[in-house]
Amino acid sequence: MNQVVSTKIKHLEHWFNRFKSILVAYSGGVDSALVMAMAHRQLHEKVLACIGVSPSYPRREKEQAITMAKELGVPYRLIETSEYSNPNYMANPSNRCYFCKTELFNQLKRVADKEGWQVIVDGTNADDTGDDRAGMKAAHERGVRSPLLEVDISKEQVRAIAHRLKIPAWDKPAMACLSSRVPHGVPITPTLLRQIELAEDSLAEKGFKQFRVRHHGDLARIEVPQEDFLRAHDLRSDIVAGLRKVGYRHVCLDLAGFRSTPLTDRDVVSVTVKGKA
Repeated sequence: MNQVVSTKIKHLEHWFNRFKSILVAYSGGVDSALVMAMAHRQLHEKVLACIGVSPSYPRREKEQAITMAKELGVPYRLIETSEYSNPNYMANPSNRCYFCKTELFNQLKRVADKEGWQVIVDGTNADDTGDDRAGMKAAHERGVRSPLLEVDISKEQVRAIAHRLKIPAWDKPAMACLSSRVPHGVPITPTLLRQIELAEDSLAEKGFKQFRVRHHGDLARIEVPQEDFLRAHDLRSDIVAGLRKVGYRHVCLDLAGFRSTPLTDRDVVSVTVKGKA
């Protein structure tokens, strides 16, 4: 693995050295953090990390992303996006991510065109091609490049390279936008996203690292790794109180454990049946 990591780093260095300036779509996750750090290592001040800010992006994630950019010495900028004002996004269809990424990349393209940044890049890696990624379609349509994908770097290799380069996010759990907590077809609103954010903040404050709060009306379905089940049980009174405080009447722990995939219609049916039982 050490030789693979060294080879991939050299390939990434070569990839970035082809450009004079780079705009990075940066979220604070390990993938985009690696892209940002590698670009900065090669081009220095000719790199700008852009953080898309909207109700679907948790504030704690934004603060962590800013902190990491500062620690790595990378110039950054907050870019306000308004995908939530698009009816196609608010309707929460299965290709919701397409409309979200379209808004983000359109904003970044305006910045790039106005200021003369040569290329826009994101953190898509080689493993992402196995999923139905509507966001990748939006990136392709707007000429956004994906160095990790083009150099054929997997998620495991991303973490290994980030660890080698001492990037703080190397072991950070995967994070998806807050809208992924809502079943497709349930309208997305800033108020709903804020409720989910506050619910997940409550879990973070209790020391959980990897979790999701899935929204089902007045029921919150919590996902944590199975190794955290006992801890969740011990803290159940505090967890329930925290989620009721933000508006949920019912709180349940999903015995299937944590999973990173978005909600589907099957999830909605299973929760309804459990409720009736």
